[in-house]
Order: sequence, then structure tokens, then C-alpha cells
Amino acid sequence: MTRSLNKTIPHAAHGTLRAWLSDPAPRSPFQAQVQQFWLQWRRFCANHSALFGLLVLLVIITAALFAPWLANQDIFAQDLTARLHPPSQTHWLGTDELGRDIYSRLLYGARITLYIAGLTALIITPLGLLIGTSAGYLGGWVDTVLMRLVDIFLAFPSLILALAFVAALGPGIENAIIAISLSSWPPIARLARAETLSIRKMDYIAAVRLQGASSWHIILRHVIPMCLPSVVVRVTLNMAAIILTAAGLGFLGLGAQAPSPEWGAMLASGREFMLNNGWIAAIPGLAILFTSLAFNLLGDGLRDVMDLRHE
Repeated sequence: MTRSLNKTIPHAAHGTLRAWLSDPAPRSPFQAQVQQFWLQWRRFCANHSALFGLLVLLVIITAALFAPWLANQDIFAQDLTARLHPPSQTHWLGTDELGRDIYSRLLYGARITLYIAGLTALIITPLGLLIGTSAGYLGGWVDTVLMRLVDIFLAFPSLILALAFVAALGPGIENAIIAISLSSWPPIARLARAETLSIRKMDYIAAVRLQGASSWHIILRHVIPMCLPSVVVRVTLNMAAIILTAAGLGFLGLGAQAPSPEWGAMLASGREFMLNNGWIAAIPGLAILFTSLAFNLLGDGLRDVMDLRHE
């Protein structure tokens, strides 16, 4: 009973919470994991640019989640008598060429952008991890075939490749996500392969192999968890490119379709009025800029935190 209480309330048994977090001799795996997380969080907080990126992303995510409550106008309602109005008390960020409220459309556009970026990340992370670790660990003809496939995808710029896929699949958000995913997984696979080539030479991998574990068991249970931190950092850094590609497809009319308030489509509709009514294109453009910048800053911070060579 006493031992279970010590595990449940460690700070009561060993002093304050700060002392428990800074204990040089952790008394349980749980305490060691919490201490590692605490040290990584302190290191992350020391990076002010990464904190700024995280804050901007939290603001954007909050705005997207609460868009129905934060928006003050119908995003599809057209009022030609109020078209091209500058920012005012009624329309905080002005109106577009059809009299629609830009502020409300910007909030709902954040939902579309984060949906595309998040779903793309969920697709390319396991796909790139599985292909890269399989090629790096199995080697031989498997490595040759998979890496030549990666080289073919990397031979084309990601935006051009995404345009080719979405042109074949047809316009739409779902097809845009598939096209962006097909053009974004090769760098993840190459990184995972490079990590695997060094991991498979470690002693603990040899010990697991001597115990009779299969290659797929080793890949799934021992190699992929070791590659995951680097891949997470790379995916975070790639989110800016994913957002720009999604905006580019929307700008060309191959992504989200009108009257959807996607930022790239909003930018495309406002390009005709940039000289006299610059806010129509500038506002979604700035939204794309700050979101991409926030992901880059956050990725840099995560790279510093999760890089074991900095320990």
C-alpha cells in the first residue's frame, strides 16, 4: 500500500514537484519520461521564435475551431451594393468583389487549410516511414526498387507533380489532398531510410534479431519508433510547403471549388483588384504567409528539442 501511494503521489514522498522533476536518479520509468519531457519543454521555451510559431498556430487553430461563433457574417451571402468596401465596423476586413465578408470567409478558410495540411500529414507520415524503414532495413532489391521509385518522384518539383496528379484526378479538396500526399512522401521516405541505415547496425537490433524476431517485427517495433522523432520534425517543416501547394492548387482552380472560402481561391479572386483594392488579395496572402512561417518556426524548435545529438 505504501509503495502504491509513493507511485501515485511522488512529489509528496520526495519533496516538491520541482525536486521530483530534477531528481538525478529517477525511481521509475514514468518519472524518467516526465523528466525528459520537462527538459525538452524548457529547451523549447528557451527558443522564442519557436514559441512565437506555436502561439500563432494556436491562434489559427482556435479561430478555425470557433469559426461559427467568431464569424459575424454569412460567408456565402452576396451583397453587390457592398462590394469592394474597405475594412469597417460592419466588415472588419472589408468585402470582396461579390460583397462577401472577408473576415468571416478567412476564418472558415483556416478550417480548409488546416484540414488539407493535417490530413496530408497523416497520410505521408506512415507511408514515408514504412517505405523508408523497409528499404533501409531489408536492403537488397527491395531497397533498390523503393529508392528508384523515390528518385522518380523527386525528379519533379512537388507543385508540378501535384498539378499533374490533380489534373488526372479532377478538381476538389479530396483529390487535392491525394495529389499533395503523392508528391510529398518521398523526402520522408529518404529521411527514414537514412535513419534506418544507422539504426540497424546498433547492438540492441542485433540482440533482438538473435532472439528470433522477424524483420517486420523489428521494423515495426524497434526501427520505426527510433525514426519517428526525426520524421515528425521533417513533416512539421514540410507543412509550409504543403500549405503553399494547397494554396497554389486553389489559386489555379484545381483545389477547393467556389464558393468555398479557401485562401488560395480567395487570393485568385482578388488578384484583379490588387491595384485599387489591395486588401482583397493581401489578407488571404498574409494568412498563408503567417501560417507557413509559424510551421517553419515550430519545426525549427522541434528539431532543436528532439535532436538527441544536442543532449
